[in-house]
Amino acid sequence: MWRSARSMPEFWRLLLVRMTSQFGDGLFQAGLAGGLLFNPDRAATPWQIAGSFAVLFLPYSLLGPFAGALLDRWDRRVVLVGANLGRLVLTLGVAVLLAVGASDMTVLCGALIVNGFTRFVASGLSASLPHVVPREQVVTMNSVSIAVGATATFLGANFMLVPRWLLGSGDAGAAAIIFIVTIPVTVALALALRFPARVLGPDHTARAIHGSAFYAVATGWLHGARTVFSVPSVAATLAGLAAHRMVFGINTLLVLVIVRHTDVPTVAVAGFGSALVFVAATGSGSFLATVLTPASVKRWGRYRTANGALIAGALIQLAGVGLALPVMVVCGFLLGAAGQMVKLCADSAMQIDVDDALRGHVFAVQDSLFWLSFVGAVAVSAAVIPADGHAPGLAIAGSVIYLLGLAIHATVGRRARPSSQDATARLDLIPPD
Repeated sequence: MWRSARSMPEFWRLLLVRMTSQFGDGLFQAGLAGGLLFNPDRAATPWQIAGSFAVLFLPYSLLGPFAGALLDRWDRRVVLVGANLGRLVLTLGVAVLLAVGASDMTVLCGALIVNGFTRFVASGLSASLPHVVPREQVVTMNSVSIAVGATATFLGANFMLVPRWLLGSGDAGAAAIIFIVTIPVTVALALALRFPARVLGPDHTARAIHGSAFYAVATGWLHGARTVFSVPSVAATLAGLAAHRMVFGINTLLVLVIVRHTDVPTVAVAGFGSALVFVAATGSGSFLATVLTPASVKRWGRYRTANGALIAGALIQLAGVGLALPVMVVCGFLLGAAGQMVKLCADSAMQIDVDDALRGHVFAVQDSLFWLSFVGAVAVSAAVIPADGHAPGLAIAGSVIYLLGLAIHATVGRRARPSSQDATARLDLIPPD
């Protein structure tokens, strides 16, 4: 697998951009969480945690599909370069805001713009992948790409503990961590500059959206949503992915509130460490999915693989109903694997079943759904969660959500032509001669 990746120079370069970009994103998100949620200079209630997530992720989630139209109009190399450049400048701005002790809302407003650029980069990388690998290797190389990205995010988030330990958990230490984020972002920018023009697409096919740039952006949501609903394999897997993200949002809030319900002197260290263990376990489950998904798709097809992952998710979620943190960590690992299997099926559906002229639109819709589901679940959970976080009913609700996602996926996915979809899925896993 890795030998195949190294034999495709443009894919390898795309992989390096993803690796450095997501390392920086993991470092940025962990540094921001440490600076706002686990900072002795600041405090955070469940509603404040939900509000932080909403400010960080909702604005771009609503605007993303409009901006996503640009991925199908502009040279995606230019998009990667411009987005990383904007991200670099704004990251410096967030670091300065933390250094001068700006209010939470001011820091979050700066961070949400950084996140917007970061997610624009992520959508561009996913939409570009089919241009740098042979069609028969899209599923396998997408699994490699996602695994590398997840590893880089995990390493970036955990690397944050080193400067936090050296420089402290207050505003000054948080600012220093965000300044360090500029290093991997600069590397990602330099790597993006090395791509030849238009090698990453988009293709100007008969389905391309014509007209002015303003028209393309203004109708981005419409074209993206219409494409999703017109391709059953995409609509089905995105429904399953939304269910997983809702459950992840519930579990994230449960863990954050539980670990914060400790002695104040230790919450900035022990609490943050426990939260990172849970996030790390969930991310580690993604590696298992990278191994399981190609083999599962080859044997059973995308439709059955996603159905099986959602059933497993519902059962695993029930196992954590006691809300014991060690059990939740194990369940987080297994749910990370199940959710990532659904996401890999969704990515493959968008990369294989959607015309390249509309692929950027659809990835932007996926990104919006990804975070709207997460933030919505966090907000609803914050309204009912007790101060100590002990809410087994929320864990049970997560299992029900998985079953609802399964029902939608099974119903909508059945409208696709299973024989055609499975044949395509298997073709994508046949190694080249």
